[in-house]
Amino acid sequence: MPCTRPGWDSYFMSIAKVVSTRSTCLRRRVGAVLVRDRQIISTGYNGAPKGVPHCEEVGCLREELSVPSGERHEICRGSHAEINVIAQAAALGSQTAGATLYCTHEPCAFCAKALINAGIVRIVYRKPYPDELSRRVRKEAGMDETAFPEGRYD
Repeated sequence: MPCTRPGWDSYFMSIAKVVSTRSTCLRRRVGAVLVRDRQIISTGYNGAPKGVPHCEEVGCLREELSVPSGERHEICRGSHAEINVIAQAAALGSQTAGATLYCTHEPCAFCAKALINAGIVRIVYRKPYPDELSRRVRKEAGMDETAFPEGRYD
């Protein structure tokens, strides 16, 4: 009996979901995997920077102020998974140009700009994020993207 292997997108999206379990965000658990030539070069999840107390320890200012999703990113103590995946690649000396990002959520505009500048050419995400500027900037940059069907990697 032949074994059933997942396709590459399913495989890396499954890993992004596992990475999201490390998140310390109280509002949304996001995981990201950066891949080049079908090899993982880094992973990232959303949470406070190294050495800084996590939201689960000190609370969430955006939650306390009832800030809607997609707004006022600057008052969040955490870094987004996409920024952390780029930072991890940089810390390890891994080249990001030409890579694909697999992420549990669609990137915001801040992350989209960082992804473009890091040379990431494709993104695959599962859950949409309410940020039209992000979509416009990614389209203008010619970034290839795939909205992954719900439930494909559960």
